[in-house]
Amino acid sequence: MAELFSEIKIKEFKIKNRVVLPPMVNFGWSDDKGFVSEKHVQHYDRISRNEAGIIIVEATCISRDGRVADSQLGIWSDEHVEGLKKITSACHKHGAVVLIQIHHSGLVVKEIISEFAYGPSAIEGNPRTRELTIEQMEKIKQNFIDAAIRAKNAMFDGIELHGAHGFLLNQFTNEKINKRTDAYGGTFSGRMRYPTEIITGIKNAVEEPFILGYRLGVNHSSIEEGIDAAKYLEKNGIDILHVSHGGNKDEINAKPAGFDYNNVVYNGTIVKKNVNVPVITVNEIQTPKRASWLIENNLSDFVSIGRDLLVDNKWVIKAGTGEEINYCAHCKTGCKRHAAPENCPYYEYEYDE
Repeated sequence: MAELFSEIKIKEFKIKNRVVLPPMVNFGWSDDKGFVSEKHVQHYDRISRNEAGIIIVEATCISRDGRVADSQLGIWSDEHVEGLKKITSACHKHGAVVLIQIHHSGLVVKEIISEFAYGPSAIEGNPRTRELTIEQMEKIKQNFIDAAIRAKNAMFDGIELHGAHGFLLNQFTNEKINKRTDAYGGTFSGRMRYPTEIITGIKNAVEEPFILGYRLGVNHSSIEEGIDAAKYLEKNGIDILHVSHGGNKDEINAKPAGFDYNNVVYNGTIVKKNVNVPVITVNEIQTPKRASWLIENNLSDFVSIGRDLLVDNKWVIKAGTGEEINYCAHCKTGCKRHAAPENCPYYEYEYDE
């Protein structure tokens, strides 16, 4: 268990343990303008107060027309910075390193957000989808860069680019979705070109020290291509990889018999063996024993504890003391938190209205 509580450095940032709060959208807490609410501030204060090493703030959109929901946090305007500073102040007060995930939905943007959904290529049979022009791509790229600058101004220690779960950057790297015939499609390097240009743009625009993270979906065609993508991102300046899936869990590369975690975790451990930057594994790790085993066996550098850390904010503290942890019940009717965070029957929300 000691390894779970060991310190590690990324650039100039000392991280006090290996537990990460992954980015999970709090639907309904913001408004149509994307501003931070007091609920956000108290939520992240509560998680960081209870000793999480890294906080990754929920997917925050770089443009109004790229949102996943009309209540998603925004970072498309300088007006968002002051509210976001309240989150970083709360997290830093308790010694957490805090990143923010920046995001664009691409082809899965809902009609309530935008009449048309733009991505690397139009989807056959879906009349709402459109292929991005180079001019549109340049604008979105600048949106990502500007969002990273705002994150720095809001005192975040870094950003995580959302390149997983079927969203825009994931769409560009996925050969099943990206059918472009120009420099941004076709070959592996072509499909990786757009996220790489965004990474380069951020590195050139944001002063160090600043952590560049990437949420990587590795299940496009093979684990080998996922490994290649991880290496490519490392080569092009990514400081930490958060390995997840590409949106369709049915396509996740299968784990071998006897591996006592799910396929998503397995893919993360394989990526870890092939890169030199730190790797975060995620998905149903749940217990301190399982989390610690991954760290102790050098299969991961960090573990993301999501719903279980929400249900019991003292997960990290209790992992150290051996006190019983209250775990996510995986409600059979589906996670009620996705409709509204307050609907989770196991999480006690404490807000000053």
